[in-house]
Amino acid sequence: MYNLFHASYQAIEKPDVHYGRKNADMGQGFYTTDDRAFANRWVRESPGKDIVINHYELDDRSLKVKKFERNKEWFDYIFANRRLKPDVYEEYDLIIGPIANDTIYETFGIITSGYLTDQEAMELLMVGPCSYQIVLKTQKAADNLKFVSYETLTKDALKEAANLHEKENEAYQTEFSKVMEKFK
Repeated sequence: MYNLFHASYQAIEKPDVHYGRKNADMGQGFYTTDDRAFANRWVRESPGKDIVINHYELDDRSLKVKKFERNKEWFDYIFANRRLKPDVYEEYDLIIGPIANDTIYETFGIITSGYLTDQEAMELLMVGPCSYQIVLKTQKAADNLKFVSYETLTKDALKEAANLHEKENEAYQTEFSKVMEKFK
């Protein structure tokens, strides 16, 4: 059983696993996290819109689950999804894995340009804190998801989350630069 959170601009009682980008880290699906604080930092403000944190419970006992760690298998899966390749794990209802860092498009772009090897790109993707995403990939997974509640974040909560995100990003950029220096 998981307690899950999804940041949005609205309450979402019945998620659609077929909505959203097909070229996201784990492909198309409904993206959640079990880290409430991370959910607060994930969404970005948009003029005139509230930031809503949806809370769910997921019973995964009847689901086929694929779990990744930061390793080559994870890297290959994300790289394939970002390039819209066929989903090699399409039989799974739920996929759990690390969130690729914010520079993933640039990192994968650098690979395809020939500047970095796959191994070097993987090193870059290992930089920074490791937060997990829990992605509902099938209707069966969505049917096992129970909407619990939602909360609209206050301006103070948004400011606190933005400040924390900025500090994390500064530390990340410093660490990222150090790793990039090794590749010169």
